[in-house]
Amino acid sequence: MVRFELLKLPLRAPMISVLFAVAVVMGHHWSMAQMQLLHSPKISLELLIAAELFQLMAVLVLCTMPEFLMQRITLVMASSRVMTLLVTLLTVIVLGIYLLRLNLLSDLLILSSALLLARLDLIRLGVMTSPQRSLLLLGFVLVAGIGLGHCLPHPMGTVIAAGPIAA
Repeated sequence: MVRFELLKLPLRAPMISVLFAVAVVMGHHWSMAQMQLLHSPKISLELLIAAELFQLMAVLVLCTMPEFLMQRITLVMASSRVMTLLVTLLTVIVLGIYLLRLNLLSDLLILSSALLLARLDLIRLGVMTSPQRSLLLLGFVLVAGIGLGHCLPHPMGTVIAAGPIAA
């Protein structure tokens, strides 16, 4: 009976479906960006995929476990002034790098908004009691959506494969 409750979850919490759709769109967008960077000597494909996965995991942890994460960061910062300075500098530097590349920031903001809305919908229903459980559920929805988005064909793929049109 509990298994069927999970199947009804997208109907009771529609923001999970929105999160899945956003993940599919982001996965497709990232796969098209990978195709554009495939022939670029600046960055390797493996480095791009690793950066995307790191960003995805960072957004997932920040959005699903904020209380736990803030408690741990506060404990580290309270231990000494040096740790406070290191954490603050690291945060400012990382956010500064993202602000220099706003197109990366916009993707992450869209993804984190969808994650927070889905989490809010689940909390409204009283389904998610522990942060670890929400991390697993929302992580599965994100990874499945991004994987499906990567499998979608490129919209211009048939035109590119066919070559120039002869007049």
